[in-house]
Amino acid sequence: MQLSSLLERFNEPETLKMAKLGRELRAKGFDITDLSLGEPDFNTPDHIKEAAKQAIDDNYSHYTPVAGYLDLREAVCFKLKRDNNLDYTPDQIVVSTGAKQSIANTVMSIVDVGDEVIIPTPFWVTYSEIVKMAGGVPKFIHAGVDNGYKITAAQLENAITDRTRLFMFSSPCNPSGAVYSKNELGALAEVFRKYPDIVIMSDEIYEYINYEGKHESIAQFDDIKDRVIVINGLSKGYAMTGWRLGYLAADAKIAKACEKIQGQVTSGANAVTQRAAISALTGDMKPTELMVAEFTKRRKRVMELVKEIPGMLCSEPQGAFYIFPDVSQFFGRFDGEDKIENADDLCMYLLNKAHVSTVTGRAFGAPDCIRLSFANSMENIEKGFGKIKDALAKLS
Repeated sequence: MQLSSLLERFNEPETLKMAKLGRELRAKGFDITDLSLGEPDFNTPDHIKEAAKQAIDDNYSHYTPVAGYLDLREAVCFKLKRDNNLDYTPDQIVVSTGAKQSIANTVMSIVDVGDEVIIPTPFWVTYSEIVKMAGGVPKFIHAGVDNGYKITAAQLENAITDRTRLFMFSSPCNPSGAVYSKNELGALAEVFRKYPDIVIMSDEIYEYINYEGKHESIAQFDDIKDRVIVINGLSKGYAMTGWRLGYLAADAKIAKACEKIQGQVTSGANAVTQRAAISALTGDMKPTELMVAEFTKRRKRVMELVKEIPGMLCSEPQGAFYIFPDVSQFFGRFDGEDKIENADDLCMYLLNKAHVSTVTGRAFGAPDCIRLSFANSMENIEKGFGKIKDALAKLS
């Protein structure tokens, strides 16, 4: 059977691949410590669960509007005003089955075959693959550890051509934890003012998991706001990964285009989840604050643990729940059985020898790095880093 050539344009996400391999080893009886997946290890807050139970009792069991219930879109507008001082109306909001679908809707509605899409590296693994699915051409800008994994305005301007159609980035960033300040975003906005045909996708899914203070959105600059598409969702900030609810906020014309695409793919998001989402967006934020406080403690401990491993170069993340160390000093080393040539090899070595699952930086556009998540218990974090330290000590 011949399958579509579309399948040859993009790759399986490395994050899901490593999780799958870890599950397979765990099924064989191995004690696998998972430091690969980006999922809060917290339960959804009770008030959100209660709203979902009430929605079931109230028979929210029918098809939903493609763009989402009106009162949920109003709740999104409320949240954007409360937290970000951004003014949107419900016709500028599209609710989707996760932020990933919101990103796909964005790319499919903006990018034509051959269009260039600028993506700073490191980036979330799915950005480049969705661009390829749309027939676009990813164009990467390297943002190294020396600049806190953030690009400069000069780098951005140098990357722009007459084929540039879209700019995609996240802040806080997965995988690096980099957070752009208002001044840094302002410098990027100054460049975009010169190029009115470029659309900006700002992925803010890790907004609340920010260790530096107030979250800043590039949509705050009014003269480019109509070209900014804000992506957000409930998975990270409310520990609702399995509920699958994301949203975008954009100019009404773009929102309508995204709604049209979604209408032919999934239609509206889950009815019960949407009712729970209203409670999440407008309700008590204390559970989120407590979760972030715990992540803050873990970040501190992780930085202590990584400093105990010779050869790992790591900056402290400003947001999200990952560290992204440079591990190139281990390339070329050998333990008597396995030789480490690259980050892919190192991740497989840690999985098979240390029984710790991580993710190769190659998937994020940074082939000298690996990503380790601290969205796990303190006990498992200490256990995992202990196993990593022992396994790496065997390489020479």
